[in-house]
Amino acid sequence: MDLLHWWRQGDAVTQGTALLLLAMSVGSWVVIVWKTWFLHRGSRDVARSMAAFWQAPTVDAAQRALAAFDRETLVLPLVAAAHAVAQLPPAGSLAHAASRSQQLTRGLRDALHAVLARLQAGQVLLATVGSTAPFVGLLGTVWGIYHALTAIAGAGQISIDRVAGPVGEALIMTAAGLAVAIPAVLAYNAFGRVVGRIEADLEGFALDLRELMLHQTGGGG
Repeated sequence: MDLLHWWRQGDAVTQGTALLLLAMSVGSWVVIVWKTWFLHRGSRDVARSMAAFWQAPTVDAAQRALAAFDRETLVLPLVAAAHAVAQLPPAGSLAHAASRSQQLTRGLRDALHAVLARLQAGQVLLATVGSTAPFVGLLGTVWGIYHALTAIAGAGQISIDRVAGPVGEALIMTAAGLAVAIPAVLAYNAFGRVVGRIEADLEGFALDLRELMLHQTGGGG
């Protein structure tokens, strides 16, 4: 009932700030839950997919094996891009006119960027919520205290009992801002470490894959 009373006493700015914090909290928790699941599967898939690739007798067989292991499609796009470049005719466009080494580098770079963009998805939202939520809560607190003191001054009688209640209710916004920001910051840091580890594995795999394709196609450069 205290929160309901606080909500009814607040004006449009206070209620809008509270709704903004609620939206930020819901958005960050959706990202946290989804990304925890995504990175848990992805980190396992990358290790299993790389092992399956190097154990396969051919690149075609490796692609078929990755369809079962790479559930989040983090490794398969790199293999598909390298294999597609290896099958290109020697000429036909400016892209094909480059050496096989340059074609593989370009194809793997584009595929790697697309995969890394998926790994980084949601990080900007978590960073934004973690850095701005405390200030949004502080804005609500300052605005609430201002209106509480204005109402008390208009009543003509000021005492600690009359000030403590409204000011304490206004401070709820500061606590709400911190409650929204802290999980977002912790998740951002935790996910950043996992994403960095997966990125390093994928970059190393892309380099090894490029050398393998160059050896198989006899390309140089």
